[in-house]
Amino acid sequence: MNKKWLVGLVVCLMGISPVWADQTLSAKKVDQLPVLDGKAADAAWSVAPAIKTKDLMTGEEVTLKAVYNQDSLAILVQFADKVENRAHKLQFWDETTKQYLTGPQREDSFVLKWSMEGDPVDLSLSSDTPCKADVWFWKAHRTDHAGYADDKMDIYSVSSLPQSKKRLSKKGNLFYLVRLGDVGEPAYEGAVFDEFVKPEMPGFIFRQPSGSRADIRAKGVWQQGMWTIELGRKLQTGHMDDVQFTTQRRYQFGLSINEIAGREPDPTAENPLFGTGEVGENLTLVFE
Repeated sequence: MNKKWLVGLVVCLMGISPVWADQTLSAKKVDQLPVLDGKAADAAWSVAPAIKTKDLMTGEEVTLKAVYNQDSLAILVQFADKVENRAHKLQFWDETTKQYLTGPQREDSFVLKWSMEGDPVDLSLSSDTPCKADVWFWKAHRTDHAGYADDKMDIYSVSSLPQSKKRLSKKGNLFYLVRLGDVGEPAYEGAVFDEFVKPEMPGFIFRQPSGSRADIRAKGVWQQGMWTIELGRKLQTGHMDDVQFTTQRRYQFGLSINEIAGREPDPTAENPLFGTGEVGENLTLVFE
């Protein structure tokens, strides 16, 4: 049985959220930002203090560092993963139904979820208060090819919105969650094949993102059982669907190795916890 799936399933069934003390990630000012190549070899990272937190669903330790200059922020992420999953939802021809069926491949991913509220809030999917969050969603298959992370916004509301999903809060109240892509085009689109081409076909067509959807540069490298992901963004994007950073403020965020979607584990998938992600420890970014 997949170890990650087993750990996540136990947490779900028991309803237990591990408790860690809140931590602060200090971003150090540097003259030159690192090259975002997923290698973490730049001298800038040597001046940045690291913090370690845990992914809620897998229990994996995640290491974070942050640096900034006059106009941009960069974040370094590292966590262990025994298997590199680069494929996502390949399509396989089924002779019985004469159509392409979605395969079990699920890409590795990483999510930073930034509060867009003025005061500290509960960023979990079972919060008792409405909130909006800026979501940075790196995807090993769908975005890494272009050198970006996807840029989205979560709206957690008491009002039903188009394509929103129902959620029950900790107190048993009904909420609705919807994730909206930022304005612009993402780094991928779904591929559809109505007729047979060859036994295996891609699930997505690659392209370069645009607009606010292209705010976050990112690159991930998997080596010897470890992901290293570097992400970078302008402090001020000028887009209403992003959190805008100023060095005088503190910024609340959470993270997840898997997509924060609230889905149940899928035992038929190669990465069964994909889509089951949830924020764990409450984190705060400060600029020094």
